[in-house]
Amino acid sequence: MSANYKVRRLVVLLVIAIVSLSAFAYDMARREYQAAAPRPATPPPAAGVDLARDELEKLPVKGRAPKTGYARTQFGNGWEQQGDCDTRNIILRRDLRDAQVSETCKVLRGTLSDPYTGKEIEFVRGAGTSDAVQIDHVVALSNAWQTGAQQLTPERRVALANDPLELIAVDGPANQQKSDGDAATWLPSNKAFRCQYVARQIAVKRAYSLWVTPAEQDAIAGVLDACPNQPMPVQ
Repeated sequence: MSANYKVRRLVVLLVIAIVSLSAFAYDMARREYQAAAPRPATPPPAAGVDLARDELEKLPVKGRAPKTGYARTQFGNGWEQQGDCDTRNIILRRDLRDAQVSETCKVLRGTLSDPYTGKEIEFVRGAGTSDAVQIDHVVALSNAWQTGAQQLTPERRVALANDPLELIAVDGPANQQKSDGDAATWLPSNKAFRCQYVARQIAVKRAYSLWVTPAEQDAIAGVLDACPNQPMPVQ
């Protein structure tokens, strides 16, 4: 092997070593900069606001009670009437934009920004169209029954089923997909709404002395990890 070849080989090895060391030094410097760079702070909660994660910790944690005895009629015979209005139309009027309402308090049409899917849905009242928008019990009534509602008075169960805190207008197919699922088995496909969704479940369970199952608690806590300052809803 010639002396020139050895020199060239040595030069190549030195160049490779220098490039490798430079890349390593650059990577270390980049990591140190990222570690030292200020991170955007999560906005602090307003004074006096209840946080969903704090209220979750206060809910009792138990297994599901048997579903024995559950029926929709345990929570009243359909929607409660308030004068000419029933609960369904009250919620539609609250949640739809540009809602057109008849003289007898029937919502005829409007636009829903669906919280479950993120879609815009044009609601038109009619036999073949009304189900495009449904009113969801955020805490499914069968879930409520199995987590403490069977211990409530009939009047209190009717109040739960018609409470605006418990009700939101949503995409009909998404509501059917949810069925009686809790947070451990179903969450809205619209991830931007999940924090508000589980906060509302906590609020309902707090208001009606219901508990969460261990799996439900874990699922809700997992959602709230992404939004530790999520406030509780007021209605």
